[in-house]
Amino acid sequence: MLLELETFTPETALEAATQLRKVLAARTHRRKVMGQEVVVPGQLGEALQLPRIINRLQSKQQKQRELGLEDFQELWPTLSPQTRERVLNAIGWYNPKELDWEDKRSNRKPLVDPDN
Repeated sequence: MLLELETFTPETALEAATQLRKVLAARTHRRKVMGQEVVVPGQLGEALQLPRIINRLQSKQQKQRELGLEDFQELWPTLSPQTRERVLNAIGWYNPKELDWEDKRSNRKPLVDPDN
């Protein structure tokens, strides 16, 4: 379910970046604090500068939104396929070519059997 970079608009990039922040924050790891082991949320989103990207995508200035879109388009291919798939599933994007005929999102015609 690889999404082409050209299909991202500032609005869809904002939606994906916001969801990516949630996906990355859901990852937890154990850390010892004062001798006691605690579970802390993942901070990869901050390391990837997602808050800055999201702020740019939310900007009222077109130039800032374009910069945010460029930043997001540079970040997207570096993510693992599993992370990209989680984000796309969370925002409701799908590849219509992978859908079953019974899926209501599919609007393809049924395959014609050449033997009939």
